[in-house]
Amino acid sequence: MPYPEIRPRRLRRTAAVRRLVSETRVDPAELVVPMFVKEGLTEPRQIASLPGVLQHSRDSLRKAAAEAVQAGVGGIMLFGVPVPVSRDERGSGGVDPAGILNVAIRDVVAEVGDTTVVMSDLCLDEFTSHGHCGLLTGDGAVDNDATLAAYAEMAVAQADAGVGMVGTSGMMDGQVGVVRRALDAAGHTDVAVLAYAAKYASAFYGPFRDAVESALDGDRRTYQQDPANLRESLREVALDVAEGADLVMVKPALPYLDVVAAVRAAVDVPVAAYQVSGEYAMVEAAAANGWIDRERVMLETLTSIRRAGAQIILTYWAVEAAGLLRQGY
Repeated sequence: MPYPEIRPRRLRRTAAVRRLVSETRVDPAELVVPMFVKEGLTEPRQIASLPGVLQHSRDSLRKAAAEAVQAGVGGIMLFGVPVPVSRDERGSGGVDPAGILNVAIRDVVAEVGDTTVVMSDLCLDEFTSHGHCGLLTGDGAVDNDATLAAYAEMAVAQADAGVGMVGTSGMMDGQVGVVRRALDAAGHTDVAVLAYAAKYASAFYGPFRDAVESALDGDRRTYQQDPANLRESLREVALDVAEGADLVMVKPALPYLDVVAAVRAAVDVPVAAYQVSGEYAMVEAAAANGWIDRERVMLETLTSIRRAGAQIILTYWAVEAAGLLRQGY
């Protein structure tokens, strides 16, 4: 047989050549680390279903935030975990200046300032006694419009605490516009809105619900998206951009790479993707059993999300991955 005249393998021959021609790169500055802070903790606590991820005390959260900045990550997304007695049907702890999330925002901003983007989850689910992302009607349905008023108040409370970006994650119709108007009316015109624009009713959220000690009984299928739908995501994204979203996000990431790619093609604002708790936990479990190379799989998943079009990736590996990337792993 004649020798091949074209040899693509020349560009795979060494690590240096592969690095030179790499089409997709993940940069630490594009990674955002989610962090959980638990009301009343004096020491950090391991989350059983998320190996290596902690519920922080206020002190350990400040230390972890400083370490994340040192690692070069682009942002920190904060989630508050109130004790059960602090939860009620209206999620009042989410708007209370002394509530755990607003206190944590102040702590982290005081610790790291503008050296990274301090973000906060803008949703009621961690603060409600029923675990839903919104207020309920008498018959137990989520009341979209009443919830919007609560989100507006919560956004202002988080902005007053010093957050730089709010993550509207509740999937209520009109939430971005209501939050944007509330922030502007309160003088917080510089606070950005990261819209969880395509958030699916996914089974991959299980470990996260352990992390926030969710009180949810049932599911969120009446307001989060059907995993079967793509065109619906593009409609949701278009509405959020029209309402003033500064960035849009797809959640989860790996099972929805086609959605990430379609959203990237449809909008001209930055696109993020959230590599959620179940994605992380599956890799950690397989690695613990010796079935996969943990670090290679970690970086391969992040590269695939970046290749699909996500400019920003929320991942529990952010700090560790940033270190590996800086080492040229």
